[in-house]
Amino acid sequence: MNRFLSLLLAVGSFPALSFGAETATHHEARLAWWRAARFGMFIHYGPVALTGQEISWSRANSNPKCPNAGATPVEVYDSLYQKFNPTNFDAAEWVGVAKAAGMKYVVLTAKHCDGFLLWDSKVDAYNIMTTPFKRDLCGELAKAVRKKGLKLGWYFSPMDWRDPDFRTERNAAFIGRMQGELRELLGNYGKVDVMWFDFDGREAVYDQANTYAIVKRLQPKIIIDNRLDLSTSNDNTQMLSPSADYYTPEQRIGSYDDERPWETCMTLGTQWSWKPNDTIKSAAEVISILARAVGGDGNLLLDVGPMPDGRIEPRQVEVLRTVGTWMRVNGESIYGTRGGPWKPTDAIASTRKDRAIYLHVMKSKDGRIELPAIPAKIKSASLLNGQKVAFDQEDGRLLLNIPRASLGAIDTIVKLELDRPAMEIPARAVQPERGK
Repeated sequence: MNRFLSLLLAVGSFPALSFGAETATHHEARLAWWRAARFGMFIHYGPVALTGQEISWSRANSNPKCPNAGATPVEVYDSLYQKFNPTNFDAAEWVGVAKAAGMKYVVLTAKHCDGFLLWDSKVDAYNIMTTPFKRDLCGELAKAVRKKGLKLGWYFSPMDWRDPDFRTERNAAFIGRMQGELRELLGNYGKVDVMWFDFDGREAVYDQANTYAIVKRLQPKIIIDNRLDLSTSNDNTQMLSPSADYYTPEQRIGSYDDERPWETCMTLGTQWSWKPNDTIKSAAEVISILARAVGGDGNLLLDVGPMPDGRIEPRQVEVLRTVGTWMRVNGESIYGTRGGPWKPTDAIASTRKDRAIYLHVMKSKDGRIELPAIPAKIKSASLLNGQKVAFDQEDGRLLLNIPRASLGAIDTIVKLELDRPAMEIPARAVQPERGK
């Protein structure tokens, strides 16, 4: 065995691979399904569910170069796996909940910052197969996602707050293990559609060039978020590498941006992992968040944290099923659309595709809506059930009059048919007080 190959095996790393520059056309084609999907399920899960505390962040600090400072002692947190036995876990049920909600892709925390792996790993024994459960959760979920016709994503923390070599003079050894885990995760479970890296606001020392190369070699069509490159002075709206496909506002709806793809990640409750008796968002709140995210030309990745026994909490399931009922009626205003032309406010949002604009009215006392006029002829205005809506566009204003009795409790959608492609219309701001 030659010395170069021996070195590669020793550190578990490949030299950075060279990928030809992707054309804009190929880039758009690769992201097309993700842009059209608009709505996905984030799942944060692991032994920490036994405590009801936040994943990773509730662990006490064992590495001064990492930011966690939780209340759960290290020896307690790191031993939770010995009691982790989610016997009611059913991958088909998780995916069924996502599909019933109208979600089109699922992203699971295969490895969070605490270093625990939800798959059968040969790189690190701190994984699901050493628990009483002894089942490959990632493997079962991957099969269920494909069977239901959804897309699969892995959340993978390049940080490992438990690894004593991480961010030390022995960081190369850590990188070898981390990249070995990535090869398992991206090489053993068939096609993976999304790679969701995270960051912790500290120094990014993940051998990014080679890490990206491993991902793209194993999954050439994968879509990658922006967080692998983010370091001490960065935030989650920055895209620092051409390998990053979209940025990731967290726990807030991103601002309107139709030039760079983005995705809001947000919890259904108040923390990412399961919390007993948590306050969770209503279906109306979720629909409003979704409409405003898509109206800003972004996606929504909505998080659930399954319970210790493996089930998604029934209260969360009920909310998601109600959202799904709404999506079955109103999905044409979400799926396959782009944001705008009117930028979202708390009261209204708009989406568009082909020669149509979908105006989402979430707050209106009397159904009278005033918006900036658009440089297009409006051929008709109607609710999605076909009911006509009176409108007038003159003097730089568009006035709509929705019958008060037709205002929905959550979101009333008016479809405007145009004489030209809706994407030709430049985006424009709406005064916050209008449309109320």
